This record gives sequence, C-alpha cells and structure tokens, in this order.
Amino acid sequence: MSTVTETPGPPAPSQAVAWHHEPAAAVLARLETGAERGLAAAEVAARLARYGPNAFAEAPRRSVVRMVVDQFSDFMVLVLIAAAVISGLIGEPEDTVAIVVIVVLNAALGLVQELRAERAMAALKRMTAPTARVRRDGSIGVVAAAVLVPGDIVLLETGNVVPADLRVLESAELAIAEAALTGESEPVVKTTAPLGGHAAQIGDRRNMAFKGTVVTRGRGEGVVVATGGATELGRIAGLLAGAQEVRTPLQKRLAVFGTRLAWAVLVICAVVFAAGMLRGEPAVLMFLTAVSLAVAAIPEALPAVVTIALALGAARMVRQHALIRRLPAVETLGSITYICTDKTGTLTENRMRVERSSVDGEPLAAGSTAVAQRASLYVMALCNDTVHDAAGHAIGDPTEIALLEGARALGADAVELAATLPRIGELPFDSERKRMVTLHADDDACIICVKGAPEVVLPLSPWRESAHGPVPFDAAAVLEEAEAMAADGLRVIALAWRRLPARPATLASIEEELVFLGLVGLMDPPRATAAQAVAECRAAGITPVMITGDHPATAVTIAARLGILADGGRAVVTGAELAAMSAQELGARVRDVRVYARVDPEQKIRIVEALQAAGEFAAMTGDGVNDAPALKRADIGVAMGRGGTDVAREAAHMVLLDDNFATIVQAVREGRRIFDNIRKFIKYTMTSNSGEIWTIFLAPFLGLPIPLLPIHILWINLVTDGLPGLALAAEPAEADVMRRPPRPPRESIFAHGMWQHMLWVGLLMGAVTLLTQAWAYHGGHAHWQTMTFTVLTLSQLGHVLAVRADRASLFALGLGSNRPLMGAILLTLALQGATIYVPWLNEVMKTEPLSASELGLCVALSTLVFWAVEGEKWLRRRRARSG
Repeated sequence: MSTVTETPGPPAPSQAVAWHHEPAAAVLARLETGAERGLAAAEVAARLARYGPNAFAEAPRRSVVRMVVDQFSDFMVLVLIAAAVISGLIGEPEDTVAIVVIVVLNAALGLVQELRAERAMAALKRMTAPTARVRRDGSIGVVAAAVLVPGDIVLLETGNVVPADLRVLESAELAIAEAALTGESEPVVKTTAPLGGHAAQIGDRRNMAFKGTVVTRGRGEGVVVATGGATELGRIAGLLAGAQEVRTPLQKRLAVFGTRLAWAVLVICAVVFAAGMLRGEPAVLMFLTAVSLAVAAIPEALPAVVTIALALGAARMVRQHALIRRLPAVETLGSITYICTDKTGTLTENRMRVERSSVDGEPLAAGSTAVAQRASLYVMALCNDTVHDAAGHAIGDPTEIALLEGARALGADAVELAATLPRIGELPFDSERKRMVTLHADDDACIICVKGAPEVVLPLSPWRESAHGPVPFDAAAVLEEAEAMAADGLRVIALAWRRLPARPATLASIEEELVFLGLVGLMDPPRATAAQAVAECRAAGITPVMITGDHPATAVTIAARLGILADGGRAVVTGAELAAMSAQELGARVRDVRVYARVDPEQKIRIVEALQAAGEFAAMTGDGVNDAPALKRADIGVAMGRGGTDVAREAAHMVLLDDNFATIVQAVREGRRIFDNIRKFIKYTMTSNSGEIWTIFLAPFLGLPIPLLPIHILWINLVTDGLPGLALAAEPAEADVMRRPPRPPRESIFAHGMWQHMLWVGLLMGAVTLLTQAWAYHGGHAHWQTMTFTVLTLSQLGHVLAVRADRASLFALGLGSNRPLMGAILLTLALQGATIYVPWLNEVMKTEPLSASELGLCVALSTLVFWAVEGEKWLRRRRARSG
C-alpha cells in the first residue's frame, strides 16, 4: 500500500507574505513559477480551482421583497399605518389615502437607497482590467483578467490597468499612477530590488504593482502574488462591504420624536375619552372624538415635509454643483463638526505646477536676457518627453508636463525650440541615475540638457552659469537650498547644461563638466477657492482635517497655506504613528490633530470612527478608491465628480460636480436651512395640535359642550397642517445661519425653547378658541360651533406666519419672501371660506354661514396668537442685543 503526499503548492493569497521584502528569485521560487516560461496550462487550471477567479466576492443579495418589507419597520411608519387604518374605520377615506401615499413614497425612497452598496461593488468591478498580457508555457498571450492566478507572469506597458497585485520582476522606466489607491499625485517609478523595513506603507512599496492602478510610462513584467479579494484593492472592497452605514441626525431625532409622541397621544386620547364619559357625553361621539384627536395629534405630513424639504434642497444643490445621492445627506451637513478631507484633487488641483525657482539667485522670469534664465527654460522644454494629443492635451509624466507648461508660460515654446534644436540623442531617466539627459544639434555644435535630483546633478556640475559665463560655485549651499525647498513640500528638480563645439562620437562622457543652471520646485497647488472655503468652515464652527497618503512635508505645507493649522492644532500625525496608537490614545488626541499623512484606508476609517466615538459628526471628502470605505462609514461622504473614481462616487452620500471644496460650504448652509425649516414645521404643527387638544380637553371642565366635531378636527389637521406646513420647506435661510456653531449631534429636536413655545402658544390658541365658544354659546348664537371652528383655523394661519423666523419679525422678512407659503395661506383661507358659505359643504362639514360681524370678530380674535408670538420674538431680539 503506497502513501501519496500532496504537494503544498505556493502560499494562499490570504497568507500575509511581505513580497516586497523578498528578492525576485525568492518570490518566483515561493510561487513555484519561472519568469522565462511562466505557468503551464494544467497548473493554471489547478490554481484557478484552488484560489478562485481574480474577482471580488460579493455578499449574498437580499431579495427586493425583503428590501420592501424592511422599509416598513420604522416605528414612525408603523404609527402612520395605524393612523391610516383608524381613519378608514371612522369613515375618512381621504385621510387614509393621504397617509398611505406618504408611507409608500417614503418606502420607495428607502428602497432606492438600499441598492447603493451593490452599485459600489459594481463600480469596483468596473475598475479592474478586463484583459491581461501573460506569459504561459513560454508564449505571450492575452487572457481575461479574471483567470489570472498567483504565479502568472504579467507584462505591463503604458496605459495598462494593472490586473492583479504584482511583484515587479523587470522595470524599463516603469511608472505607475497610484493616486486612486494611495493619494499620491506623482506616479511611482518601479524598481525590482527587495525593500527594507521602511516600506511598510503601500505608497513606499516601489517593487510592487497593485491591482486597479494605471501604468503611465515605460514597461515591465511582474509575477502575480495576489488576486481578487486578496489584493490591496480587494481588501478595500471588503472594507466597503463591511463598513456600517449610520443613520442621519434627522432620522435619529424623528425616531425618538415618533416614539414619545405615540405614547403621549395614547395618554391624551384616554384622558379625553374618560373626561367626556364622566360628563355624560355619548360614548360613540367621545370615541370618534378621541380617535380623531389621535389622528390629528400625529403629524402625518411630517415625513412628506422632510422629503419635500430635502428634495427642494437637493434641487438647489444641483444648481450649486452638488449632486445629492441620498436626500438626508443635505440635512446631515448641518450637524457636521469635522470635515476630513483628502488633499490630492480635493484641496489641490491634482496637477503639478512650478511653484518656486532659483536661477543665479533669482526666480525664473519671462523675457529675461540672462543666459542662465534662458538656458533653464530651454532645459525645461527640451529635456522633456511630454507629447500632445489631437486635442492639444499634454500626455506624459506630471512632473515633465509641469516643467513644459512652466517654460511655455515664460515664453519658451517646446515645439519651436525642438525645430531649432532637434534632439539627436538621449540618456533616459531611471530610478538609479535619477536624471535625464538629452542632446540637441545647434548647427555643427551640440547642447546637452540635464534635469534630475539635486543630489545627483550637483556633483556632476563644477560650474554655475552666470552673467560672466561659467564660474565655480558652492554646491553645498545650493544643496541646502534644495533641501529647504523640499522641506516646504516641493519636489525639487536641478537643471544643468553644457555646450560642445561638435557632436560627441559617444555618450560616454557627456555628463561630465556640466554647468549648473538652477533649481525648480514643483507642487500640486491648492485650489484657488480652498482657503476661503476653509475659513468659512471655521466661521461656521466646523473643523477641517486633512487626511492623505502623501508625504508629511507636502501635507503640512498645503495645510498651512489653506489655514487648516490656524487654530493651533497638532500639525501632523503619520500613518506609522497612528498605527502605534491604541484606540484610547487616538480618542484622546483625535480632536486636536489637523493633518494625517501617509495613511491607508483602514486608518481613515479609524480616524472617522474615533471622531464619532468622541461625539463628533464627521464628513469625509475624497476622490480615490482609498477613500470609499471612509466615505461610507462617515456621517456623510462627499465624493468628487470630475476627478473622482466611480468607487468613491457610488460609496458617497453627495458628489461635488465641480470637485470644488468650496461647494461643501454651500451644502452646509443648505443643510442648516433645511433643518431649521423642519423644526419650524414641527413647531407649527405640534403647536396647532396642542391648541386642538387643549380646546377639546378643557371645554368640559368649563361647562362647555364638545367644541369641535371629528370632521372639524380632521379638516384642520389636513388643511392647515398640510398646505401651509409643507410650504414652510421653501422658507429662505435666516441671516445668521452660517454664524452659528453646528448643532450638537445629540441635541433634542425640541431644544432652544421649542417645547415651551408649543405649550404656551397651544394654551393661548385653546384659550382664544374657548373664549370664542363661551361668548357665542352663552350668547345664544345657533352657529357657535362654526365660529369656534373658524377661530381655531385662522389662529393657526396667523401662527404659521409668525414662526417663519426664530427672531426676525414677519415685517422685516416681508410677506413676499416666501411666495409658496403665501399661496398656501390664501388657498387655505379660500377653502375655509367655502366650508362656511358653500351650501353643500355646510352639510358635509356641519357648518353654518356667519354674518359679517361674526366673521370680523373671528378674524380679530384669531390675530391674538400672531401678535403674541411676534412679541415673544421681540423679547428674544432685545435680550440678544442686551446680552
């Protein structure tokens, strides 16, 4: 009997192997493959069966039916459904239909939101390369990226999307743009040598190529070390799938509000029913009255008002270049206390630019006749591989594009120079030489142009160009100047040249005896509007925090220029420092840190969660794949629409169509305005309901009959609460909306004296109504109930005019500043008049026509509520001025 021993095979993708530490030969040996022949077809099939396809695993999908059912699990929705059933039982089908329509509308909106996670996963899948060039069985061919396996040899060239995580085996000027994964704006030049322990962060692993990144220059080969969910991009997909979404402040407040309201309604209805029975009122009448009060007390228009307010805000935001992907996101911005923003492409332009220069002690200038100045521009334009497409757009390395555009801006046109001084030879840039050399014919003579790292170019340059020709110079002083520029976050390029009387026979010695010209500092500059936007955030009580994968010096420089460090917060914490912090240490310091540099996706989520644990509401802005999990986990995620990735946009709650950080300020303003208007609606409708309850509850104790019939209660509830209440959503922002601090995330929706207002104004409304009833009833007026009904209705219309602002007087606002509200009030007045004077409505509504004097008395009495609330606001203004 023989024993068969199974070959263990290469390590599984899930194993944590530090591939970047391993020599290329060791990586190939570990993966049991060869660079010359690649894998055999049979081995590919076996590994595909073992590891699975090079794709992301998706969580099991919920059925649409289950999603629909989940929309009706909210307590407030259940209360509304019960109200609809009760309305139907008491013979009010119109009310039932209205409530059902509102519930169905909100369920449909919720169903759409449930599909966001699936779209985010689909966006991640679209980023992956559909095909890949591989070497198998010694032959090169094109295969579907999904069938790549660990050990496959992949060939890369300019324009390719990297199909899997690769350990680079060969690099011929291979440069890969990893901004979407790491936040670095500069493409990374790849090497093949193993790296030491300093390469802990993804952005430092220069011998690795990661799935989903793009080759911008050169060519290379690599061996697949991870596929599908085991890749860096796959880990982010897993983070995105696992990140929990949080409810918005409005949803939390309404949930608490709905629960408390339901219990209060039950108690009130029970008391009203019991009081009526004790007075000897008919049981059926008291039951209908109690049920009508229950329906009236629940503001069934509240979900519609919230939806309409947010929808109107979303429409306004689109005109201001912000697309709201989830309606409550607009309101959430009003509660935001911290904005965690990526640097590259969000605060900056995401393109390199000449920021500073030093040539013979002076900055580069247009029209200069100095030899060093003109020669520097020649080198910037000629020692450059940038090309232009048919549309005139520059294509190439961002650093070279920046140098070319900088030279052109100062009068050196590369096309004209190339025609005069054609290139006849070159030594291309590579990561070991750290410089690029080009040779240009100048009649029979030759010009050598050199650009590269200062520490490499300066030792080759014994001379410096001056007004008197080449002269000796202090290279150490220039190197110190270059280091100072680098400390300011600039990428520093040294320029040099040399003139030869004839073309050299070989390129062996052309880099000797160079003449140093100057230094050029490049930077991805801040957006023109970013500093003002940061300042406005601060004025609104919002703290901006930069979270980036870029270099700490660059991050601090940009943050300082934008004013992010203006409040004295800790300058910078690196990803390595963050990794060493415990949750408690981070929680103790998270409020003070203003810049995080060299961080990875997990750390971004950790920062957001630490802020949330500290009681803050955090927004996250970003544009790359690395931002997506934090965008989803944040209280609101804000993605860039132009320069951003599909993954970020799908994971975000809001997309900035102009990629402008300043647009967030407008969104904050809109969010605060919307929440103000929702509070005004709650104040208005609950005060109105309070007036109705006090009227019915107190009448028996004053020896008065039931003042309102169930049909009157439902009419007031539907007409006065509905039309004017909904129109409050269009109320413009108050003057001080951006001079207030953010709302405390745990602040009650009834804060700032709202519940006291609802109580005393409701009592006043009830008192005026009962005064009208008592006068008319004891005065022998046969239609006293119609007068009571009219005074209560008109009192509520006066109240809605008064609550348009918390402090400003209606006369300062002007009646025409909210035309939808004025239209709703006029329509309500017309409908109320119809119930009084249209004969067939008299029968339906149990009303009678009023005389002119009776109507005038009703109008006069109903204005008392308006003047009382205006008096309350006058006292607030006076206290604010004296305080």
